[in-house]
Amino acid sequence: MEKVKIGIIKERKVPVDKRVPFTPAHIEELKEKFPNIEWKVEPSEIRCFEDQDYQAAGALLSDDLSDCDILFGVKEVPVEHLLPNKSYFFFSHTIKEQPYNQDLMRAVIKKNITLTDYELLTNEEGARIVAFGRYAGIVGAYNGILTYGTRFNLFKLRRAHECFDFEDLKTEFRKVQLPAIKIVLTGGGRVARGAMEVLDGMGIRKVTPYDFIHEDYKEAVYTQLNSRDYNRPKDGSTFSRKAFYNSPEKFEGDFLKFAKKADLLIAGAFWDPGAPVLFTREDILGLDFKIRVIADITCDIEGSIPSTKRPATIEAPVYDYNPCDDQVETAYREEGNITVMAVDNLPCELPRDASRDFGRELSDHVIPALLNGDDMIKRATIARDGQLSEKFKYLSQYAGLKEKKGS
Repeated sequence: MEKVKIGIIKERKVPVDKRVPFTPAHIEELKEKFPNIEWKVEPSEIRCFEDQDYQAAGALLSDDLSDCDILFGVKEVPVEHLLPNKSYFFFSHTIKEQPYNQDLMRAVIKKNITLTDYELLTNEEGARIVAFGRYAGIVGAYNGILTYGTRFNLFKLRRAHECFDFEDLKTEFRKVQLPAIKIVLTGGGRVARGAMEVLDGMGIRKVTPYDFIHEDYKEAVYTQLNSRDYNRPKDGSTFSRKAFYNSPEKFEGDFLKFAKKADLLIAGAFWDPGAPVLFTREDILGLDFKIRVIADITCDIEGSIPSTKRPATIEAPVYDYNPCDDQVETAYREEGNITVMAVDNLPCELPRDASRDFGRELSDHVIPALLNGDDMIKRATIARDGQLSEKFKYLSQYAGLKEKKGS
């Protein structure tokens, strides 16, 4: 088998991201398993793993990756740093025609680049192969508990990014002493499972959605909600998961029965813009709306949760939402406000662990598929040699390949 040169690029997007697609341990393992791959790593002062660790694993450190066949990163590559005629793997955030990445998409076409997006890597059943969802859930739930503790002066915890890794973060769990509050968690995927690792690790008892609404407890409890628990067909028929995902507009929200009982909401469910919102601003203003703290892991701006008005940052992760004026205010400002944690890059707070899991999935599934020409790679390739793949022709105008009608 002929030699393949793979490069790991330096992350240049701002704010900085310390994650990596492959750790030094992954490189060492892959060199033994696939000796035909030559690894090059662009030096970086911000990675969660040191340059010399990659060198010790057998990778060549070099500022020049122009001889590499394939380049792996994590976040979007700034346009000026895209090398022409290369194959890239990274999260491009372009398939929804995101305005802020239109220049990136157009540069991919102009520079004759082949772009494969991690978000699109799926198995034959359509399930995603690689994702950072678990650590978004872990950090999001932890930040939610931290925010609640801060708002009500209950305890002080280190921030997740101040901990060395997840094992270090777990040492903070014992400091959590919650009163008999109720926590509602939405979602059933990787994000929700990650969140439950934290809630269970803190010794918070899980109860059924029914008991959450109807029972009183002398301890802190949480319930996990799936889409069927807070959405119902408008025609009064029985809930069908398939029908909900195929035609979400035919459903109406039924979340308020939980909002009247919960003190803290941890939102980890995917939301389709065609689906009902969890609640409205008018609902928040109701006398029986109880939620005071929201950890919005999904961070859909003005989506299913009206208080998520903008993304927060790792440096400033919390803000207040004033429902009376529909405005963002300084965190912990007024008793009547909703305190919102809405960081949109949560896995970056535990970069070492997140990178280990992500690189494990890349090593086990993506690298073999890449070398074998597997259809999985083709399905996830947005552009090939500067042309949009058939599945993504709808991006033609966005990518600058089609003139706007009427122009």
